[in-house]
Amino acid sequence: MSLQLINLSKHFEDSENATLREINLEIESGEFVCIVGASGCGKSTLLNLVAGLIEPSGGQILLNGKEITGPGADRTVMFQDHGLYPWLNVIDNVKFGMKLAGVSAEEQEEKAVHYLKMVNLLDYRDYPIHQISGGMRQRTALARALTMDSEVLLMDEPFSALDKQTSNRLRQELQQIWMETKRTILFITHSVEEAVYLGDRVVVLSLEDKAPEIVNIDLERPRHVYSPEFVELRRGILAKIRGEEY
Repeated sequence: MSLQLINLSKHFEDSENATLREINLEIESGEFVCIVGASGCGKSTLLNLVAGLIEPSGGQILLNGKEITGPGADRTVMFQDHGLYPWLNVIDNVKFGMKLAGVSAEEQEEKAVHYLKMVNLLDYRDYPIHQISGGMRQRTALARALTMDSEVLLMDEPFSALDKQTSNRLRQELQQIWMETKRTILFITHSVEEAVYLGDRVVVLSLEDKAPEIVNIDLERPRHVYSPEFVELRRGILAKIRGEEY
């Protein structure tokens, strides 16, 4: 499996400049790729293009050689807003996408239990959404996304609205889940620390009209944010975002 962005551009009519211009990127099966950059550089626009929620102004997006022209079951999106249904409890929210897809009740139960265990929420399976914390809601949303077994998981700053302690814990859990499942993940974040912690590669988008810079993160997992190698990579990527020499 490969996800290819070929000369991908997006221009909005109410903007004088292209939000994205001729982006080229290839993501292989099982890769965890993080996108970072200054506000307004087009991070979320890029994810929405891959999700098929908006159309490109130019170029192509290919998944397994087939052009993406709209949303599809081969891609699942997890946004900053968890998007859970307040009238359903935890496990029924996790089952919701599978139910729409026509998955049997037996398989729904099996998968929902499996992924709730993975995100440490099985004991809360019957809780109403309003009775669980923000971090637990994001775990519920992650379990729901994982049940869909899509080829690519698209995550748009899923932890940015949470407090630092909760977001740190969730990124640790996501790293462990990725190590167990080897899902292909495209992850948008404003946090360089988060990108270095999670990604195999970090793609740095620029506000200027230039190609993205790609940084390989050759650190063993699990990663430690205070290790010298981690700190050096973080500093280098921050400098790239700021347009500084490093």
